[in-house]
Amino acid sequence: MSGRSGRISPIDQMISNGKRLTLIDLSDRLSNATTSFELNPHRIEYHDHQDGARQVEILGIDKTYFPNQEGWATETVTLSTHAGTHVDAPYHYGPTTNGQPARTIDQVPLHWCYGDGVVFNMTHKSAGEGITERDLQKELDRIDYTLKPFDIVLVHTGASKHFGTPGYAFKQPGLTKEAVEWLLDQGVKLIGIDAWGIDRPLDQMAAEAKAGKVQFWEAHLVGRTREYCQIEKLCNLDLIPISHGFKVSAFPVNIAEASAGWSRVVAIIDEEI
Repeated sequence: MSGRSGRISPIDQMISNGKRLTLIDLSDRLSNATTSFELNPHRIEYHDHQDGARQVEILGIDKTYFPNQEGWATETVTLSTHAGTHVDAPYHYGPTTNGQPARTIDQVPLHWCYGDGVVFNMTHKSAGEGITERDLQKELDRIDYTLKPFDIVLVHTGASKHFGTPGYAFKQPGLTKEAVEWLLDQGVKLIGIDAWGIDRPLDQMAAEAKAGKVQFWEAHLVGRTREYCQIEKLCNLDLIPISHGFKVSAFPVNIAEASAGWSRVVAIIDEEI
């Protein structure tokens, strides 16, 4: 794969009919170089055009039937549905939600996954620190915004700068149980974060749970009584130039009965010029 490892800009713009459309990629880029930090490692096998040319032999022809004897390129990817940027379904949190079978990713309503976005700047929070209901309310006061049903909340912690490095999964602040419940009270159905998970780091919560201080996995477990989805492993939230007034597209891949689906999450800013 030499010569094909470059990345395009996460910001794409087009101008048409007196309007500027800005698309900001909020999705981390999976590669074999990013697998070592994952608790669920992934693997990408690349099959180049020479490999593809050989595959046609099962049809009774050979590579000479392709221009330059080069066929198709393909990849074989082995990964968890929770690798890379993804949307968690209610089924991830437990088998039921409020006593009813929890929805899997193929059952999540599409209108939950496209809507008005709101960025909460929580970069002042340290790794392991809890993001509270009061923190969220103070940020709303600062940006002069009131949440409405089906807003898509994006929590900017700055932890995405550690993506692809050792210990990435343990370097974020996280939402508390009360913070998630408060967001759901406002009608929010999709909460995203630029970190490995929406909770505080698993190792810290495990230590505190053993000491009898907290409920392990507390933010996720809200989903066993209140239906909602999460986006994890976002990035580039710092590139969104406004705290609200933009759209978010976060449609997950349609996987039967799965607890999550990978998503190319994009912030969309549509403005007159």
